[in-house]
Amino acid sequence: MRIQFSWLREFVDVPGSPASVAQTMSVRGFAVEGIETLADDDAVLDFEITANRPDCLSLIGMAREVATAYGLPLRAAGRPAVPAGPPSAEPAGISITIENPDLCPRYVGAVADVSVKPSLAWMQARLHAAGVRPINNIVDVTNYVLLELGQPMHAFDLDTLADATIRVRTAMPGERIRTLDGQSRDLSPEMLVIADAKRAAAIAGVMGGADSGVTNTTKTIVLESAYFDPHSVRRTSKKLGLRSEASMRFERGADPGLPAIAMARALALLETIDAGRARSALVDCYPNLRNPLRLRLRRAKIGGLLGAALPDADVRRILDGLGFTLHDVADGWDVEVPTRRVDALREVDLIEELARHYGFDRLPVTFPTLTAAPRPLDPRILQARHLRAILTAEGFHEAVTFGFVAQATAARFAPESDVVAIANPLSENFAVLRPSALPGLIDAVAHNRHREQRDVRLFEIGARFSRTAGERRAVACVWTGAAAPGHWAGGARDVDLFDMKGVVERVCEAAGASIDSTVACREPWLTPGRSAEARVNGTRVGLFGQLAADVASAHGLPADPVYVAEIELDVIEALGRPGDLRVEPLPRYPSVTRDISVLVDDTLAAADVRATIHGAAPNTLVRAVEFDRYQGAGVPDLKVSLSIRLTFRSAERTLTDAEIQVAMEQILFALKTRHGAVQR
Repeated sequence: MRIQFSWLREFVDVPGSPASVAQTMSVRGFAVEGIETLADDDAVLDFEITANRPDCLSLIGMAREVATAYGLPLRAAGRPAVPAGPPSAEPAGISITIENPDLCPRYVGAVADVSVKPSLAWMQARLHAAGVRPINNIVDVTNYVLLELGQPMHAFDLDTLADATIRVRTAMPGERIRTLDGQSRDLSPEMLVIADAKRAAAIAGVMGGADSGVTNTTKTIVLESAYFDPHSVRRTSKKLGLRSEASMRFERGADPGLPAIAMARALALLETIDAGRARSALVDCYPNLRNPLRLRLRRAKIGGLLGAALPDADVRRILDGLGFTLHDVADGWDVEVPTRRVDALREVDLIEELARHYGFDRLPVTFPTLTAAPRPLDPRILQARHLRAILTAEGFHEAVTFGFVAQATAARFAPESDVVAIANPLSENFAVLRPSALPGLIDAVAHNRHREQRDVRLFEIGARFSRTAGERRAVACVWTGAAAPGHWAGGARDVDLFDMKGVVERVCEAAGASIDSTVACREPWLTPGRSAEARVNGTRVGLFGQLAADVASAHGLPADPVYVAEIELDVIEALGRPGDLRVEPLPRYPSVTRDISVLVDDTLAAADVRATIHGAAPNTLVRAVEFDRYQGAGVPDLKVSLSIRLTFRSAERTLTDAEIQVAMEQILFALKTRHGAVQR
């Protein structure tokens, strides 16, 4: 919100410079994005207004905050009050009907004879300072009131309205309108419009129609000042992809008590700048009066939340300055909340206002009183923390990516029929919910690679979505570049499939499951022969492997291999955590090592060989590890020489050579019987 300092001082005689005002307001929750110096020692303060404070999207709103901060009165500055007495039933020359009072609880209209011409220089200067382009004196008055009071207004050319009628209704099926930006837009039946007897003349709360707007030939106007339902305006604005200064205010919550005040101000301005004069009193259609909210504010609650009791004089000074009405009761006050304060719905909201303007720096540092033990954290939160520590120790950096991806991106990781589309996407790049946590990570890797960062390790713990399985938690990892940093004793090597497999095994163990088998993976986004499924008790818990070349290219990655993994946390949780961890003493007796080399089929998985060995060996076999794999001269075609190191040890005694020999014979017999292995 851009506030001209000289304009602000018409409402509150604030001391000091614009910079000092900016500093004062920044500690009260209003971030200052910049200060622009103007001529004549004037300046423009650019405040960032949070979404819950639409009342501050106006000069008077910020002036009220400044006045309270400095303990100064808020001046009227020539702003008129609501005209005394009831408004006329109908303004001269126009008929107004609200057909949907739930979407438009209040509509104020007035007819004025005008002379369209450029605005006066002072008005144009103020609009320019606020970032608004002057158009003509009629439109400029509506924008001026918008900036000053925060009430969006619109002016219709009365001669363009069929039968001199205004109907506030929902759009008819197939209805279209050409808006002031020159675009023709299709309307749907849930959208609220301002129409004449035949067609829509404006999209309520969003933008007026081009065919009913004010032109240089306009002689008579109908001024509109209304309150529209925030949800209706937000829904319409998003569906049409059309945002305006009016929609920004209406969808956050306007003030239902402001339309009549704004109308009176606009009519007074028309006369002040000699732009026109009202034909008769305004008409105020307000079928269901909205009474202000009343809240109980207790002294004990203030002290309990802030850690200090505030003097009653400060409570009254702050809330009175902000426009709240206080009535004394035994334990505190009954507070009447002004209708513009859509954010003040509970007692704690009032206490927040007190803390802001009393000064957080003036509150003592105290610990809150705990009346009960805190609830234990969700086990999933603890699990995610543990996994973050594990992956960080493995050299990975955590990334947080969008849950929305493009349709084409999602199609590479899931069937189109299983992808969840978004009804109102922000853009085509965010059209569907991600079916995998990997696309965003892969894009992040590409971003780093394009900036000369070759070695990249990223992970993310988040949700993925599908029509069949709903929302599922997963941890995804992407690794490209060196497997380990280079060292003077030897050159660095690039990451390979087994490096990523080790990460998957480590994550699964930390998550509560130990991988007992891996099988070939057939996902199209992984490279065949360099990818696998990780399984626990026959259930797939994750995938890992080299990203397919076409997928890597589509994400803008270079030709270097990129290894990825995705582990399903919900599946691991369903399998159950293992029993309590056991601590075993260091072995007291020596181990015995034996090596065997066998010829087996080159399509036989090493995991199957290990399973056969462990199944045939006695329980004294504590380890079986492959240390060599050879194909070439001396090895028949379609065969491979596999060398395995076996480690035996007993916790009770030293093993004898005879026991080791019997175990070796049992292992070799099992390998020959089950796999046709031949000892070399």
